[in-house]
Amino acid sequence: MRRLLNNLTFQVLFAISLGVLLGLLSPGVAKAMKPVGDTFVNLVKMIITPVIFLTIVLGIANMSDLKKVGRVGGKALLYFEIVTTFALTIGLLVVNITKPGAGLDVSSLAKGDVSKFTEAGKSLTFVDFVTHIVPSSAVGAFANGDVLQVVFFAVLFGVALAFTGETGRPITEFLDRLSLVFFRIVAIVMKVAPIGAFGAMAYTVGTFGVKSLVPLGRLMLDVYLTMGVFIFIVLNLILRYFGFSLWEYLKFIREEILLVLGTSSSEAALPRMLEKMERYGCSRSVVGLVIPAGYSFNLDGTSIYLSMAVIFIAQAFKVDFSIAQQLGVLGVLMLTSKGAAGVTGSGFIVLASTLGAMRVVPIEGVAILLGVDRFMSEARAITNLIGNGAATLVIARSENAFDETARLRAVTELHAQRAEAAAA
Repeated sequence: MRRLLNNLTFQVLFAISLGVLLGLLSPGVAKAMKPVGDTFVNLVKMIITPVIFLTIVLGIANMSDLKKVGRVGGKALLYFEIVTTFALTIGLLVVNITKPGAGLDVSSLAKGDVSKFTEAGKSLTFVDFVTHIVPSSAVGAFANGDVLQVVFFAVLFGVALAFTGETGRPITEFLDRLSLVFFRIVAIVMKVAPIGAFGAMAYTVGTFGVKSLVPLGRLMLDVYLTMGVFIFIVLNLILRYFGFSLWEYLKFIREEILLVLGTSSSEAALPRMLEKMERYGCSRSVVGLVIPAGYSFNLDGTSIYLSMAVIFIAQAFKVDFSIAQQLGVLGVLMLTSKGAAGVTGSGFIVLASTLGAMRVVPIEGVAILLGVDRFMSEARAITNLIGNGAATLVIARSENAFDETARLRAVTELHAQRAEAAAA
């Protein structure tokens, strides 16, 4: 029994259940739990940038062939673009078939204030996103927690360190020891993960309530269904082609999935995913490059949601999109979805910028989604998390940088731990 109580999976699942219960029974108290969830997310954000920096730098510095860095990065970006395009296309197909917005009375839906999203959406362009990648200050990138800028600086630092050869070996050894300290901090922070998941879930249910789901329930159901199709069909086929079992992989990252479910943030599990994927058999160099980059360029869940949300709003406002216009939506989203990382309220900002670029659907239409967006953010974040791990496995296998022995050992250890917890 004690082992079961000490199991992180059980703790997070129990905490999420308590959060939902509190939100239903006492919404006022549940709303007050917001600082609890926010504090945990801040704890994770506090360590994300140094962990990413150290992982990328050490991965590159320990590569004997620097051409491999460019090859891995190129493969990753190509994979990201192909798979996110698949995600966008699947979202468009499903929303056209199910038509969740058709016949919806927009006037009867509660609308929120979207001025901050629409204003930011007007100014969000792909050129701005590209120029934003290069930080004006390396220290500022860390201070602001801008993952993409930290990735850019870390790649430069790692390449420069690799060029120094033996001269830079003491720095590499120091950073290697420093990374052990930060991963120990990650382990400490994860001790309070159940409390953070409880606070975030209680606030969500207490603030928005189950009643807010009813008018937009069809869209929510379609979004969850589409993401399930993407994971269990598209990602499953990709992983099977490269010799992996989706089910085994999902069981291995089960704790991270539950953590994301509780906090609605894929960032909450980022430090643990870096460690888990390395334990599963992927080389540190591949993990360090693919996962951080994936948080900016491989947002499968966000892509599905954005494509469905645009057409849903068009259906709700009775705007009939032609095939050509929907292909235009796909093209715009292929660009604007890349700007969805590292920005607060990014989903709505990108949605607003897409509607602004199309100039066919009222940009204020995003307001009708505010009430249920929080309930769909879990699906987006979980799909993003699973998709980034899958990308890491694919790139590692293609680079012959995957250790089957490590995978078998990690899976065996995990089975043993869970068997002990079940017996307890």
